[in-house]
Amino acid sequence: MRMDYGLRQELSQKLVMTPQLRQAIAILQLSSLELVEMIEAELLENPVLEVEDNRLGEAETEQPIEAGGPDLASDYLEWVKYLDEGIDTGFAPAEEEKSSAEFYGASAVPLHEHLEFQLHLATLNASARRAGEYLIGCIDDNGYLRVSVEEAAAALAMPAALVEEVLTLIQTFDPPGVGARDLRECLSIQVRQRGLNDPIVRAVIDGHLADIAAGRLRCIADKLGCTTQDVQRAVDVIRTLDPKPGRGFGQGSQSAYILPDVTVERVGGRYVILINDSVVPRLTINPYYRRLMREADSDARRFVEGRINAALWLMRSIEQRRRTLYNVVEAIVDLQRDFFDHGPKFLRPLTMKRVAERLGIHESTVSRATANKYAATPHGLLALRAFFSAGVQGSGGEDVAAAQVKREIRELVAQEDPARPLSDQALTDLLNRRGIAVSRRTVAKYREELGIPSSCKRKRY
Repeated sequence: MRMDYGLRQELSQKLVMTPQLRQAIAILQLSSLELVEMIEAELLENPVLEVEDNRLGEAETEQPIEAGGPDLASDYLEWVKYLDEGIDTGFAPAEEEKSSAEFYGASAVPLHEHLEFQLHLATLNASARRAGEYLIGCIDDNGYLRVSVEEAAAALAMPAALVEEVLTLIQTFDPPGVGARDLRECLSIQVRQRGLNDPIVRAVIDGHLADIAAGRLRCIADKLGCTTQDVQRAVDVIRTLDPKPGRGFGQGSQSAYILPDVTVERVGGRYVILINDSVVPRLTINPYYRRLMREADSDARRFVEGRINAALWLMRSIEQRRRTLYNVVEAIVDLQRDFFDHGPKFLRPLTMKRVAERLGIHESTVSRATANKYAATPHGLLALRAFFSAGVQGSGGEDVAAAQVKREIRELVAQEDPARPLSDQALTDLLNRRGIAVSRRTVAKYREELGIPSSCKRKRY
């Protein structure tokens, strides 16, 4: 075989990921709130961008996208025409920014602030107060103390007895069980504060928590010399206690609210899709820079043209996101019509590939369009990803969604006899009788995903 080297010219095609294309892909997978944050950052960076004055449209309601409507914002088309032909487009300057929606969030009291407030109400000297503040600072978000008394005493240069005394005081604070060093101490504190004097409850907490987790109630009864029913009653009491007393408190940040990106409403016999972009600022180009382009020198004109092109691409990407999201949701509504008509029990298996083939786009585009987005439907608020799920084969040949199988398993477990809980094989047999052909291994997998323990752990005596 002859090998040589030389210079050759070849013509080939390849996709180049330009910065503009990367930006469009990133915008597609942003939720409405994330898109607002991204636009605010662009407004700070790009001087030619500004928010359109929306005072005249405050009373307007959201309108669905109609077929044949404009793909781009009107000002985008105006600016393209101006840049191409250099003619006056008659833009009016925007006077002020007007937000179309406001967000309110309640900030929960952090656990540490709640404990420090109670500490300041206690009558303590300066040393004890300093020890209390240090110990509260060492309590994690679940309410557990993550430092030993000896370590705290060494760090504070105080006697260990004083630190232990202050810790005992903190363990009387609200929420019950806070300041414990392990699960056993946490539950013991709550039992003590409730005034429960049942010796079986205390004995189970002190030495048999692992047996409770494994469902070995008979073993506990044999070791304690009592009946299994007595142990069952003690376990019922223990399950009313909170193993993580601090989780009910905030972390000092604003509470998170889900804002639906899409609303699907039933009007007559059809469904109308509304893209909830009322919180997204409507962008336009500042007309000052149009005049500047006429009067400035070549360097300034080149800079302004670059900024305007970047602004136009951003506006086009936002409009393309809106159009793609609408098309994807429209396909979901058509393919999941039974769900929208009758409810969650009629959710069918659906893949992103099927939606992509229906729309003539790539599967990754569907994935990005549905990422981090929620839809307000007649049956509640759902993530768009919830409409995509695998399925199993029904007895009649039709596909049954995995969510429906899990719902059936949950209902069967809720209706079972606590003294004789259903095993995975029994659940499999009952599902097969209902026309859902599923294996025992699949039932076990779905049961674990639902957080339902095995039959031996669900058994009550």
